[in-house]
Amino acid sequence: MIQSLKKIIKVEIAFYLIVAILSILTSCKKDKSSKDLALNTTTNIPLNNNSEEIKQLSQEFKNYWYAGEAEISSYKLEQARYGEIRNGQAVLIYVTEDFLPKVQVKADRQSGKNVPVLKLNATKKFNTGIYPYSIMQSTFYPVSNDKHAIKISSSMQEWCGHVYSQLNNKKQFEIMSHSYFEGEADKSFNLDKAILENELWTQLRIDPKSLPTGDLEIIPSFEYSRLRHVPIKAYKATAVLANGTYSLNYPSLNRTLIINFNPNFPYSILGWEETFKSGFGSNAKELTTKATKLKTIKSAYWGKNHNKDEILRDTLQLN
Repeated sequence: MIQSLKKIIKVEIAFYLIVAILSILTSCKKDKSSKDLALNTTTNIPLNNNSEEIKQLSQEFKNYWYAGEAEISSYKLEQARYGEIRNGQAVLIYVTEDFLPKVQVKADRQSGKNVPVLKLNATKKFNTGIYPYSIMQSTFYPVSNDKHAIKISSSMQEWCGHVYSQLNNKKQFEIMSHSYFEGEADKSFNLDKAILENELWTQLRIDPKSLPTGDLEIIPSFEYSRLRHVPIKAYKATAVLANGTYSLNYPSLNRTLIINFNPNFPYSILGWEETFKSGFGSNAKELTTKATKLKTIKSAYWGKNHNKDEILRDTLQLN
């Protein structure tokens, strides 16, 4: 009886010892994975430092854009909407990332397949009477500056509902769009590749001299297409590059866009003006949206998520 009891006790001890060892190993593996993921999502230092795209960049570019920080610029916004000018704020967040070209998402791990991109998150916030608008466009543009944007996404929220559009650069541009408007509901379609207005804002930051000029076919920004309810497609446009300005004119849309920038590296965006007909029917009138820069900072903002970090919004003059 005593011998049997001793055997049972030994078995139980061995069992709990194995469980404890497995628990420690699993915990270590989990902690390491979480740490690696955290590192990869809180730095813009390229995971694939040996890529040809990175090697070909100037040292000036690498010193500025691969320092583990994003560039954040705030703007005073005067936005045309429903035939009136609305006061608001715009923010441009530029940051370099490693991108997976096949699945077209941010890379979390080192791989020779990663594509270094300059990402732009462009946001706008303004009110129309009682209800607010919130707009965001994301552009992922290769730093090699010899290809179209890999991906563009755009979302717009206001009290009537929200809309979302996304472009994926495959053999053609693959576009999907969702909207609460009947005529713009769920759509998926392909377009032949053309210049994307959204990508020009990132191309400018890499090398403004590389911007396309002359008579062109350009797909307007996703924001404009949704605000004016025009089809997402290429339109004839004329582009002009001058010292510190880049302008686009779309005759068929009665629209012009002028981007003002510092002609010296890092080619900061100083502001922009966009003129088009705002409003609908007899209330439509030609108005000009204007954005004027308030402040630019460099920051690893993804780690600035504590209450004490709200002071940085004061620095950017954001409400």
